[in-house]
Amino acid sequence: MAQWEKLRQLESVYLTQVDELYDGDAFPMDVRHYLAHWIEGQDWDRAARDHDVAMVLFQVLLENLDIQHSRFVQGGESFLLQHNIRRFKHSFQRYQEEPYNLANIIQWFLAKEKEILQNAELAEQVQLLQVQQNPMETDSQRNIERKMADLKNKVQCMEHTVKCLEEQQDEFDFKYQTHNMEGTTNAAEKTEQMKVLQALLNRLDASRKSMLSGMGMLLDGAEELLCVLVREELVQWQRRQQKACIGAPDSTCLDQLEKWFTTEAECLFQVRKFLKKLEELMGKVTYEHDPVKKQKPALQKRVDSLLTSLLKSAFVVETQPSMPQGKGPLVLRTNVQFSVKTRFLVKFPELNHAMKVNVSMDREAPLVKGYRRFNVLGTNSKALNMAESMSGGMVADFRHLTLKEQKSGGGGKGIHDLSLSVTEELHIINFNTEFLLHDMSVSLETSSLPVVIISNSSQQQSAWASILWFNMLCLEPKNLLFFANCPAATWPQLGELLSWQFLSSTTRGLESNQLDMIAHKLFGKQQSYDACKISWTKFSKENVPNTNFTFWVWFDGILFMVKSHLENLWKDGSIMGFVSKGKEKTLLKKKRRGTFLLRFSESIRDGGITFSWVDYSLTGEPDVRSVQPFTKVDLGQIPFHEIIRNFQILEEENVPENPLLFLYPDTPKVEAFGKYYTEKSGADSQYIKYIKTKLVFVSKENTLEAKSPMYSDTVEGEGSGPMNPRYGLGGEAFELPLSPDPMFSVAMVIPDEDLNPTLQEFLNDHNMYECVDFLSDDTTFLEGTLPGLPFTAPLQPCE
Repeated sequence: MAQWEKLRQLESVYLTQVDELYDGDAFPMDVRHYLAHWIEGQDWDRAARDHDVAMVLFQVLLENLDIQHSRFVQGGESFLLQHNIRRFKHSFQRYQEEPYNLANIIQWFLAKEKEILQNAELAEQVQLLQVQQNPMETDSQRNIERKMADLKNKVQCMEHTVKCLEEQQDEFDFKYQTHNMEGTTNAAEKTEQMKVLQALLNRLDASRKSMLSGMGMLLDGAEELLCVLVREELVQWQRRQQKACIGAPDSTCLDQLEKWFTTEAECLFQVRKFLKKLEELMGKVTYEHDPVKKQKPALQKRVDSLLTSLLKSAFVVETQPSMPQGKGPLVLRTNVQFSVKTRFLVKFPELNHAMKVNVSMDREAPLVKGYRRFNVLGTNSKALNMAESMSGGMVADFRHLTLKEQKSGGGGKGIHDLSLSVTEELHIINFNTEFLLHDMSVSLETSSLPVVIISNSSQQQSAWASILWFNMLCLEPKNLLFFANCPAATWPQLGELLSWQFLSSTTRGLESNQLDMIAHKLFGKQQSYDACKISWTKFSKENVPNTNFTFWVWFDGILFMVKSHLENLWKDGSIMGFVSKGKEKTLLKKKRRGTFLLRFSESIRDGGITFSWVDYSLTGEPDVRSVQPFTKVDLGQIPFHEIIRNFQILEEENVPENPLLFLYPDTPKVEAFGKYYTEKSGADSQYIKYIKTKLVFVSKENTLEAKSPMYSDTVEGEGSGPMNPRYGLGGEAFELPLSPDPMFSVAMVIPDEDLNPTLQEFLNDHNMYECVDFLSDDTTFLEGTLPGLPFTAPLQPCE
């Protein structure tokens, strides 16, 4: 958490100290508040010692004040806030000539803030009688910090060595010049002076050799550290970013890497400075077998090579391309704006606004027949700057780019004739800039992860599947022909990916039992799924058996339904969701009457959810019943918790009863869902006007089976067609079509022997009409409305 945010959360006694700290005019609290992230991200200690750095930070501070003023204007903030920000900027102008004084002031305020925080933390520790632990660091981070501290220490020692060498050479040079000017003729005295000069020269030679040897050792340490940063830490960050793009909860913060890259770059530039000083000293004093003349070129080449490697690796894409309304990053649509952010991890304030980043597209496009080409439109050139980053990093934030397909020259001939769909065609966005500082020039390039480019929103679901599959399996980010020879995924890989989708959308991933159900759906019953593999085709192209949709379409439909309508219930853990019918029956039959669970439908393309509960017969036999699934259309009209709350059936003697009593395993319904209830229920509910339901008669002999999807405990109903479902009643079946007006439904248990009299009495009591024979001579169908009865179940065909 940022230092300023920590201060704002302190108790009142410490907030008073903060108020007193900012009581004067030296540094306004408003500026500290609105520019908190930027202020805390700068090296004010260095600025206080270096006029050039201080001047850059001073100019950026004024820029940020202008930006904040513009935000106030655009956001319609009060005139007073706008006025104060402009007044503060005018006040800071007095530091124009001596910006390091302002840096000193800001550094002092930050130090005082830390003192207040430390006092508050110490008081809290004493009060709680516990010592607060420092954040956990990995062994790798501790190792890097140790090596970085060692490198900085060596550079400081080398700086001292250079100064001593310069003083030593000045001493030799002074005595040598004096010897020449005096021009003594005394041979003995002259010999003695030459001995002194030779001793001084020998010492100078030894010092030069020692320094060059130390410089080589210093570069050994820098090279070792560079390998760790570039080949390990940066690669691991790139993989974390790749996984984060597809939902993994991995940190992609670059602040620590930036600190390490910047520190190493500063050390290497210091070594270049030392070598330049050696060359200057050699220009004044040199001699036969001078080690500087012999060793300096190799050291120069080595340090420049290390710096070049560091700088090239330091240019990265911090935020991958994404559209504001897309399913996720890396899926772009033609003619729709997208954003992308690059960052240079070597943060030198003197580079602010000095490096221009240019955007291009498909510079290494594969030679594939029909492969499309695109132009990048919009502001495709920006300077790296510190004003657009919350952390004060050197970024170029492109926010208004668009893609347009090239109509001429795009696609066409290629050496490969591959059958890739539009959503399997991968493209890369390229970025380049030029580093120029301290007479060193390096061309820098970086690129985005592969993107899928669509032209219609209907392609987005399939495109996102491609992005998921690529970033789950591919460790070569420039492999644009990945889908030409697409590898299969192991179940552990896919299971983790599927869990990430829920975790990133709802903050709650999938549990092991839910993943087991999905694995069973994909691979059948297995003792272990770890060795199972699924192909790209089976994941996103082939329909699930007995359906007209793929596994990914089914899963993504459920995910969308949960995110849109069931997020709170999912996060509470109320929805078991992914559970098979067989497992559902096994779980519920062991529970008391009225225990119910919520599961996702396996037969609805865009996602459906149903509830099943257990009842018991007079003989004590468990009976698991289910209602037809609710779709996102239903849930858009009636919240699911209200459906569960108001669901009723009529048992004997026409007594309305809600059979849903305990959420599995044994949580009372009101405890599980009560916090989401509206004030009114039943006929008074605000949702009742949306409910259209049908009358269902249920035999207590449980003869419904496949005829009655609403209470079926067998196979899930699969598309009953345009006709209403039939519901068995003893040896007869009844059907109630929908009424155009809102109506209510009941489920009624009627003994077979009382069927006809009871039915006739029921129809008379409720003014039923249009009793007709239909379809066959021995099957009776009814149609009508039931005004005033309690709401029980949804209208749609049941499963």
